[in-house]
Amino acid sequence: MPGKYETPRGKAATDAKRRYYEKSYDRIYPAVKKGKKELYIAAAKEAGMSLNEWIETTLDAAAEIGDDWGNQP
Repeated sequence: MPGKYETPRGKAATDAKRRYYEKSYDRIYPAVKKGKKELYIAAAKEAGMSLNEWIETTLDAAAEIGDDWGNQP
């Protein structure tokens, strides 16, 4: 019988997601002056992006990283 949720839940599922996340992503914790976060959120919304996507896109542009980064053999 199918469960109430489409995706697995519980400790095992949480641990699996955490392991995948740790293997696949690096964490960055930017600290900004009070009030700047709201400006960044507004800029992200205006661009039609999530805050995380907007920050990553902005950092990639500043570092001159192209869209194909990480897809090279």
